[in-house]
Amino acid sequence: MKYPVIDAIIIPEGRLDVLSKAEVSKLLDTSQGGLYRLFRNCSLAVLNCGSTLDDGKELLERYPDFEIRVVQEQRGIKLDIKAAPAHAFVDGKMIKGINEHLFTVLRDIIYVSDEITDNPKIDLDSSDGVSSAVFHILRNANILRPMTPPKLVVCWGGHSISRKEYDYSKIVGYELGLRGLDICTGCGPGAMKGPMKGATIGHAKQRIKNGQYLGITEPGIIAAESPNPIVNELVILPDIEKRLEAFVRTGHGIVVFPGGAGTAEEILYILGVLLHPDNKDMPFPLVFTGLDSSEDYFKEIDRFIAGTLGESARQRYKIIINDPVEVAREMQAGIQQVRQFRKEKGDAYYFNWLLKVDVPFQQPFIPTHDNMRNLALNKEQDSHLLAANLRRAFSGIVAGNVKDDGIRAIEQYGHFEIRGDTEIMALMDSLLASFVEQHRMKLPGKKYVPCYKIIK
Repeated sequence: MKYPVIDAIIIPEGRLDVLSKAEVSKLLDTSQGGLYRLFRNCSLAVLNCGSTLDDGKELLERYPDFEIRVVQEQRGIKLDIKAAPAHAFVDGKMIKGINEHLFTVLRDIIYVSDEITDNPKIDLDSSDGVSSAVFHILRNANILRPMTPPKLVVCWGGHSISRKEYDYSKIVGYELGLRGLDICTGCGPGAMKGPMKGATIGHAKQRIKNGQYLGITEPGIIAAESPNPIVNELVILPDIEKRLEAFVRTGHGIVVFPGGAGTAEEILYILGVLLHPDNKDMPFPLVFTGLDSSEDYFKEIDRFIAGTLGESARQRYKIIINDPVEVAREMQAGIQQVRQFRKEKGDAYYFNWLLKVDVPFQQPFIPTHDNMRNLALNKEQDSHLLAANLRRAFSGIVAGNVKDDGIRAIEQYGHFEIRGDTEIMALMDSLLASFVEQHRMKLPGKKYVPCYKIIK
């Protein structure tokens, strides 16, 4: 099947429209060198905004002729694109939000390559070095807002959710927006789009004109979760671990909606971070919420956490069913505690430097078959380290479900094998089976073929 495409020359708006000749030359060399494949794939994902597709491999195969090239001019740069998805345009003109996101891809990929990966001053093998790298990427993206009180709520949840669940996430976003709170999500569809859409209405009613709708993503997942057009600030971190750290460093509280393996990964990440002894007294509001029909989902999540990480982990979150107003009030009250804590400790409102993120949560995990098979999924370790390894297991499942490289690895070598303690494996098997049964692994209308095998 052929999909409609358009050729176009795109002019940047914002920071990339004025560059020196030296900067343009460097940009030109880099973008068409070793980074071109990454630049091309992320750009195609951005242009695929609005499509009901969550398969990175299928996206690349759907538009095999897509090309993007940086064109140098005396006044700066343009992008020459060929065979781009037609739904990124209205009457032949690219949607403005997609235009902005396209140049965001260029900005972040080039910056990470030049200033982070190849910078000897940043030690990516140390915990402080990784946190510093995350800070520099966010600062370069101009998304940190100094002299602003804490008000950024991170919303996590699945891209594959029902219409009723989507509408509920929108109502929660609306209630948050009415209270002057901003929204940060993984920037894709479903529970990542709903809260932003709701908040725009809440902000409009309160005459808030500078609302922040922050989208944080990474190259491996962007094709499956193309940025939605409501996102007015987008940043692309180099890997999933730095993306997750960016969420918890910039956000002042987290609301979790129902989701699949990716949402479970996020939950395990934040709980693992908060379970570190150094974070024992740090306030961080964390709320799980959904409709009455989602109650069983959260019961299964709660049972899994209790059976793996224990009661101390359960004390770090609150489950609120079918009450958007209570969710917003709980988040507002929690963020007031965050503000008081940061004020007393002298920590920045816009970046949580005091939060301890241990090295196991920062080291990039490559979900090869051997790495998945050899994960330490047992209780002979501290609970925050078990959370780190469980997070890696779910990260591998996400890769096998939606990422181009992960899907190809499954096709070539078969299922990922996940091994561990009998009790943990039974809980994990039950949780994943519930995700499959509730159609949370893939978008509706697609049959899910598991990429994993639980070995008890």
